[in-house]
Amino acid sequence: MLDTQSILELHHISKVFPGVKALDDVRFDLRSGEIHALMGENGAGKSTFIKIITGVHRPDSGDLLLDGKPVDINGPLDAQSRGIAAIYQHVTCFPDLSVAENIFMGHEKVVSAVNRIDWRTMNQRAAELLEQLDANFDCHAVMGTLSVAQQQIVEIAKALSANARIIIMDEPTAPLSNRESEDLYRITEGLKQKGVGVIFISHRFEDMYRLADRVTVLRDGRYIKTWDIKDVDEHALVLAMVGREIVQFFPKRDTVPAEEIFRVDGLSRTGFFKDVSFSVRKGEILALTGLVGAGRTEVCEAIYGITPYDSGTITLGGKELQHLSVSKSIAEGIGYLPEDRLKQGLVLRWEIAKNITLSALKKFIHNGWLDQNKENSIARDLAEKLEVKAVSVLDKVSTLSGGNQQKVIVAKLLTADMKVIILDEPTKGVDVGAKTAIYTIMNDLVAMGYGIIMVSSEMPEVLGMSNRIVVMRDGRVTAAFDMKDATQEKILHAAMRE
Repeated sequence: MLDTQSILELHHISKVFPGVKALDDVRFDLRSGEIHALMGENGAGKSTFIKIITGVHRPDSGDLLLDGKPVDINGPLDAQSRGIAAIYQHVTCFPDLSVAENIFMGHEKVVSAVNRIDWRTMNQRAAELLEQLDANFDCHAVMGTLSVAQQQIVEIAKALSANARIIIMDEPTAPLSNRESEDLYRITEGLKQKGVGVIFISHRFEDMYRLADRVTVLRDGRYIKTWDIKDVDEHALVLAMVGREIVQFFPKRDTVPAEEIFRVDGLSRTGFFKDVSFSVRKGEILALTGLVGAGRTEVCEAIYGITPYDSGTITLGGKELQHLSVSKSIAEGIGYLPEDRLKQGLVLRWEIAKNITLSALKKFIHNGWLDQNKENSIARDLAEKLEVKAVSVLDKVSTLSGGNQQKVIVAKLLTADMKVIILDEPTKGVDVGAKTAIYTIMNDLVAMGYGIIMVSSEMPEVLGMSNRIVVMRDGRVTAAFDMKDATQEKILHAAMRE
């Protein structure tokens, strides 16, 4: 039940890092039994906001109140003891341990008389928590064998095991299918009914309208406004987040596709996809769409040489490519922006510049030495062109927001001489402003003659950005449409039909 009493309040919170004011006079409040959405562009300060509440960072100024009383949160364990928990898009867990062990990690049940772990009580309580959440797996299951959605359920169970009354959910639906998202919605609404206050951070408007009681917007580290959900529309939220009108969300393209540059014929890999065929023209965006599990990413990974394929042909510029590897694909002119940018697209401990130039190091080697001045200069030019928000290209790429990390990967593709670029869910987990920037970059690329294969699950993106659409289901192509013939109904029918 929603209560008018705030259990958490932030007053005039500010936090400065070297060269960056991450939070500037931010205020926020959360009520018991409320789902309060927090929205803003990548770089708006949401991550720092979470870290202040969970004790990772201490504010430079301002007050944090729990139940109306000022508190200093001295680290994550202190936050946990006060009933604060966070669940992240990229679940951090111990993959080789059981579900029960993960749930009680850091606050294990102990038989005090003998100072040993009370496995029976832990497993029993873990089973009870999983039952409350309608989990379809056992407390003895190995964590690493679970899906992302199931791992998130374990994280919620972990929060409940520590009697959390404030739960922060950071982009929890980003890696989930529609069905898995609905399961998470149900669980989140159940937490609300138990009186838990939930801070729900998301770039997806459907999450906010489906769940939230109120929504607060941050922009450039500053508090903008808080609305009751019934009093705000999408247009007002976008304007608040980006600080300007976005006249055209999907920028208009004036280019006309030219001759065919790339073709896949009868590509098959046992157990993953079968007899997949399509072509791409210069100056064209070909959308590859379908439901989660349709085989789209698997096809792209085979094209790029990450995984092998059993049969079929791949032709680039009239030349058949054989025995592809990642290095050979890059050398031939095929670029790939992977869906999981953190694991596959970036070296997080490296600087922005080194990530940008990674795919074309030969360009920067002279007499056996790496010309770092040239490398940094090219990286700086590309970062500025793509409007990467950073103090310097010598900053670690791990310090960037999700949207800016995505731009760094695009910049990396531009340093090499590419002809065809595969973009796998290019706007997944990025804000509305960054999406528009990425769409503009895509249009610039096709205007230069690149062919783009865009893998996307977002129907507005598919219809708004592509010239042609290929639909997959269960590893097979079920339909192909020119834009003039494509509708959402036709695409969904092709994606779901037997």
